[in-house]
Formats: sequence, C-alpha cells, structure tokens
Amino acid sequence: MRPNDRLKAMAEAPLGGLLARFSWPALVSMTLHALYSVVDRIWIGHGCGQDAMAALTLAFPLMMVFVAFGVFAGVGHAALISIKLGDGDRTACEKLLGELVAFKLIFFLVLSPVVFAFAEPILRWSGGSGVTQAALGLATEYVKIVVFSHIFSHLAFGLSAAMRSEGAVLSSMTCMVVGFGTNLLLDPLFIFGFGMGVAGAAWATNIAMLVSCAWAIWYYRPGHSAVRLRLRRIGIYRAYVLRAAGIGLSPALQQLMGSLVNVSLQLAFAKWAADQKSATAQIASLGIFQMMTMLFLMPAFGVQQGLAPIIGFNWGARNFARVRETVMLGLWTTTALVTLTAVTMVLFPEAIAYLFTDSSDVAFIRLVAHDLRLSNFMLWCIGLNVVATTYFQSIGHPWTAIVLSLLRQCICLMPCIWILPHVFADRNFGIWLSMPVSDVLACLATIPPFVLHARFLAKAGKLRITRRVAEP
Repeated sequence: MRPNDRLKAMAEAPLGGLLARFSWPALVSMTLHALYSVVDRIWIGHGCGQDAMAALTLAFPLMMVFVAFGVFAGVGHAALISIKLGDGDRTACEKLLGELVAFKLIFFLVLSPVVFAFAEPILRWSGGSGVTQAALGLATEYVKIVVFSHIFSHLAFGLSAAMRSEGAVLSSMTCMVVGFGTNLLLDPLFIFGFGMGVAGAAWATNIAMLVSCAWAIWYYRPGHSAVRLRLRRIGIYRAYVLRAAGIGLSPALQQLMGSLVNVSLQLAFAKWAADQKSATAQIASLGIFQMMTMLFLMPAFGVQQGLAPIIGFNWGARNFARVRETVMLGLWTTTALVTLTAVTMVLFPEAIAYLFTDSSDVAFIRLVAHDLRLSNFMLWCIGLNVVATTYFQSIGHPWTAIVLSLLRQCICLMPCIWILPHVFADRNFGIWLSMPVSDVLACLATIPPFVLHARFLAKAGKLRITRRVAEP
C-alpha cells in the first residue's frame, strides 16, 4: 500500500478491519521480541539448570533499563509523527525521525560503558547476593556480552515504531521477524553446538539485533517510506524535544518501574528464603513468570500498538467520533485477550513449567505452577488501564499517561511487595499475592480519568467541534 493510501485508511477505513490490520503485525513484532528471552530461557533451562535460569532473571531488570531508554526515544517520537502526519506536516515528521535516531545514539554512548564497568556490583545489589555464586557469575558474563549490542536493538525498535506511525505495519513486523529468525537459528547452535551456554545465548542475541537494525535502516531508503530519514535531519530540535520526551516518558517510566519491581521481587525472595538454594529456585521461578506473562500479554499489547497510530492520526485530524470508536473497540478487545491470558495461566501452569525444565525436577515444576496461578488470577482486570494509558499517550497527554502507567507497576505493587509478606506466615505467598492485588487497585484508579475523556469524546463527536474546544 502506498504511503498516501495508508494515511487515508487511518481516517476512513472500517475500524474493525483497520485495527486488525494494524495490530496483528505489531503483535507478531512484539511477540517475537518477547520470544528472544523466552527461547533463551527454554534452551538454557534444559541445558544449563536453575543457576543459569536464575542468572538470566537477575540480568533481566538491567536489560529493562536499556529498554526503558529505548522506549523513551521511540514511543514519544512515533506518537508525534502520527499526529504530524494527520496535520500534513512532513517536514516536522522528518525532524522527529532524525531526533529519534539522535536520542538512540546519545543513550548508547552514555549508558553502555557505565553498565559494562559496574555490571557485577549492580547485579549483586539487585538480588545477586542472595543466590549462588555460580548464578551471579553467569549473570555478569551475560550482561557484559550483550551491553554494547543494544545500539542495534535501540535503532531497530525505534525505527520500527516510526514505521507503525506511518501505517507501515507489515514492514515493522518484518523488522522483528528477521531478527527473531536469526536468534532462533543461532541459539541452539551457540548454546549446545559450540558448548557456550549462557554466553552463547548472549552472542546469538547480539547478532540477531544487528540483523534487525540493518533491515530497519534499509526500509528508510529514498522513495520507500512516507517519512524520509535524512542524515542532515539527525539532531535535537528545541521545538519537538520536550513534547516527544514528555510522551515517551510514560512508557519509559513504566519500563523503569518494571525493572525496579523485578529488583524488589528478587530482593524480597533473597531476604525471606531459607538459604541461597531456595532463593535461587524462587528467582528462577520468577524468571519463568516474567517471560510467560510477557509472552501471553503480547496480543493485548499488539492491540495497544495498533490503536496508537489510529488514535493519534484521528486526534490530529480532530475526528473525535472516530477516536472514541477506536478506544471502545480497543477496550473490549484488550479485555477479552487479558481474560484469556488469566484463564490459561490458572488452568495450565504445569504445562508451561515443563517448557523450561527437565520433567524429572518435580519440586521445581510444582513451585512454578503454584506461582503462576497465584500471580495471574486477577490479570483479567488490567485491560482498562492498558487502553487508557495508550489513549492518553497517543493524544499527547503525557502526564496522565505517566500516572496511569505507574499505577500497576509502582504505586500499587511496590508497597504490596513489602507489606503483604508480613501479613502471611508463608512469606513467599505474600510476595506473589502482591501482583493480583495491584491489578485490582490499578483498575479501580483508572476508571475516573477514562470516564471523563469518554464523555468528552462522545460530546465532541456529536458536535463536530474544532481545535478551539476545551479538552478535559
């Protein structure tokens, strides 16, 4: 589909088909991104044991910090590109794309050397002191190998988000497909064929990120994309930097809070475990929970990615009735998907546990199954918070999006992690229970701002009001 046809479709095409067309490639892209880590853990779990599984879990919060900075320089710029395309301002779009690339390069040059130099102390502080020395050593090795390759993943994911903002969802998906395919082929070769273990998983990921980045840059060759990537546009622009950063701050903080939550969980398990072996088992179980919850939520997040450009474009075009229809369709779809995720986690946790460990390790399989059931049984109620955060992010209301995105990951969950273990005799039960409690609290707190804007969109759509309307 030609660039102008893609933009016309966002304004006029039937919403059901349009959301499906925008969501399924985003779903594939995000699922493949999640599968990078899932596949690593499946191979590592069967080939290297609980110490290696715990090592990847220890490294995960640090990797989320990198993702947070990547999202900060991707989501905000992509949202503004959608809005500016709706306004018809192509020059602004080119500047925003150039600024996105500049941000990626700056973060890489600042963050990567620091993490490489202090990898072991950071990991030890974030829960590594409570696990076996073997797990800590493997986690440090993994981080030091992958840290410098994040420039490729940052550019690939940022440019992929920009592709979605102009409606090129298939190209965005392909960017992830080529990287995941590379990782899928190289993981068993490096881990088992070359006997590299955790280091093999890290090198396979590095090469996959490079392949994705190369494909993303190729997409922006002259005459192919709706928004041109020009070397002379790469830089920081005073007119856009604060607004783009404000929009990107919401999902970035969400990622940072996710990292902090995972660190808190690791520290909590290390604090209340009977010994290092028990703490290592709990943290390995936490790693399975992280990966499978993330993977099973990908359909909902795929819908979220599909909603963003449609909402942003039609908000920029002041087509409020279409914005409201898009939001409501997204809400019902997302709620159905997260409900299916909760049901799957509660009914089939043993089958999930078998993916990551040898069937002879019955005690560990029972532990993982119990943890998955307890932590996910209220997951069905988070759909409203996910859609509301996407809506406010897409229309350029960053502070509301920031608060909503922090509800589940920080404002509600963090206190529960440290309070609930004191309520129950089984400390680990209290830690895992903090997750469903925070799901419910976040849902309840999201209702007021969402209802207020839903009423505004209903009224604005009927009146066909202009830019001069007072927004809530």
